[in-house]
Amino acid sequence: MAQTIKTSAHVGPSPLGGKPFVSKWSSRYRGATVQDLEPPAALSLNPTDPISLALISAFERDYTHLTIVDSETRALLGYISIPVLQAQLDTGKVKPEDPLSKSMARFERKGKKYKVITMATPLEELEEFFEGGATGGQKQEFAVVTDEDRRFVLGVATRSDLEEFVKRRPA
Repeated sequence: MAQTIKTSAHVGPSPLGGKPFVSKWSSRYRGATVQDLEPPAALSLNPTDPISLALISAFERDYTHLTIVDSETRALLGYISIPVLQAQLDTGKVKPEDPLSKSMARFERKGKKYKVITMATPLEELEEFFEGGATGGQKQEFAVVTDEDRRFVLGVATRSDLEEFVKRRPA
């Protein structure tokens, strides 16, 4: 006999050990999507830009992550985490005049399938992504928001953006 699960939490498939992902905040999402987070437009820099430009740009906009794109094709190459970059500067691993390519985290293109996060992605899926559901259990702090075809970087959504959304939304 089939059992019914009565819960207000979103239950969906998850690659983590075959167990379904259960959203802890789904009662507050109520059909909301990434667009409802109103993520700020992404600030994309080039690998040849100096580290100092990334720091200034991020601090002016209060961003924690910046995307890195190819200067000619605008293809997404990777990202810079400002806290990590600051730590590398503090330890002397990089200098302000060094190119971003020396510090950026590169996306692996070959043999890896990425979870596409768009403005229409439900917040339950974004939460699952942050919790590692789409990345083999590796938790994520941010998501690059693209168009459906992954041709344009539209913004960056962070775990803290999602948490702030939940705080503002009554249960």
